[in-house]
Amino acid sequence: MRDREDAGSSADTAVPDGRRPGRWRARSLRTTLAIAFALVAAGVTALVGVLSYDSAARLVRVDQEAVFDEVVHDLRAQVRQQALVPEDFTSADPDHDGPRDDLTRPVGTDVQVLGPGGTVIDKGSPPLPVDSDARRTADADTAGAHVDDDDVPVGDDEYRMATVALGDGRGAVQVAQEFSDTEDLLRELQKRTLLFAATVVLAAGLFGWWLARRITSRLVRLAETAEHVASTGRLDVAVPVTGGDEVGSLGRSFDRMLGRLARSKDDQRRLAQDAGHELRTPLTSLRTNISLLRRIDELPPASRDELVTDLADESRELTDLVNELVNLAAGHQDDETPVEVSLAEIAEDVAVLARRRTGRTVTVRADPDSTITGRPTQLQRALTNLVENAAKFDADGTAPIEIAVTRIPGAGVRVEVLDRGPGLAEVDSARIFDRFYRAPAARSSPGSGLGLSIVREVAAAHGGVPFAARRDGGGAVIGFTAREAIQG
Repeated sequence: MRDREDAGSSADTAVPDGRRPGRWRARSLRTTLAIAFALVAAGVTALVGVLSYDSAARLVRVDQEAVFDEVVHDLRAQVRQQALVPEDFTSADPDHDGPRDDLTRPVGTDVQVLGPGGTVIDKGSPPLPVDSDARRTADADTAGAHVDDDDVPVGDDEYRMATVALGDGRGAVQVAQEFSDTEDLLRELQKRTLLFAATVVLAAGLFGWWLARRITSRLVRLAETAEHVASTGRLDVAVPVTGGDEVGSLGRSFDRMLGRLARSKDDQRRLAQDAGHELRTPLTSLRTNISLLRRIDELPPASRDELVTDLADESRELTDLVNELVNLAAGHQDDETPVEVSLAEIAEDVAVLARRRTGRTVTVRADPDSTITGRPTQLQRALTNLVENAAKFDADGTAPIEIAVTRIPGAGVRVEVLDRGPGLAEVDSARIFDRFYRAPAARSSPGSGLGLSIVREVAAAHGGVPFAARRDGGGAVIGFTAREAIQG
């Protein structure tokens, strides 16, 4: 926890402007989402706007050109079919069905009439320029001969113009179409498209900020909770858990993690307290005996032997206690991979080992089908502790110790160790699996008081429970059940 707190302090100092890291990260995420929304909207709007504007501009321009080309084509066909003179185009027909009206009606075409030599007989509105090509066309002998000229400047505007000969040198007719108005219209459309795109981008950014705020508000609360845990070291804080999405799942996982950490911390504290209490007794005895070693020459031979024996017993008991503490502390951190394991085979191995160590008779009764998915080392340690416990309390040593392994349908495997020792008092049956607990009748016996607590840990790690009861005819039945190793 000290390392975690130091790491949290370092993270705080690394945040610019002294801001809290949880809030700084949340604001960065909100800004990122808002900018992402704005960029996506800008990209989509720009693509749609450009494509729409380009299509609209192309259609408008093509349509205008097509209408003008049609007007020029009709004028050429008309002067070929009829022998028209400039005066036919100089005044509009009151019925609006004359040649000049036919030219101006479709698109408001500007018309200017030229006489022989390119002299202007009837000016257009506005007047159109007459260049050398227009004069030659006015003197042309072939009716319908024409010359086209794009981008003709007339004042401040641009025109598209065509000059069509009347034939036999009688003059020509100039028709012009202003396209600067169309370009002005398209530029206005372009401005409005840009304004609309900017509005969409701004709205998308604001919506992205609002949406990011809603999404990250729960993350902010989780970050503040994590920061509180890191700064105070407290694990009993309320974790905000709402929603069924990924953020809600994160909150529930964080809550479960804090719960497991709190339980682990409590277990460590209790283990340290209990271990400190239990270690005092053998250490005090060792200090006392060591102080007597300074006067060992003054002691009679019998006292010397007793002192040496006591030192050996106390050191052995201290060694056993330390070993049991190490095993117990590492019980939940065993890296052994669960495999298919036969509890009947483990029972046979434990029996062989117990016979060699104690010289006692150990029998095994096991169902052939006693295979589970478990951690062999843990299971062997638990069963060894049970057999050693039975051998220790059955001081007589005449009755055999029995190991029974039974398959229980739907409930896994039941492992029992039966002895003919002094048995168990009713009050002791429920407490013998507690750490360092020793029954009043067994407090003078050697042992650490941790062997059976390891049995409980191993049983829990395999989805089972320990049990203890008096045996009919005297003695005790102590064991555990196991289903399969629990992952994690």
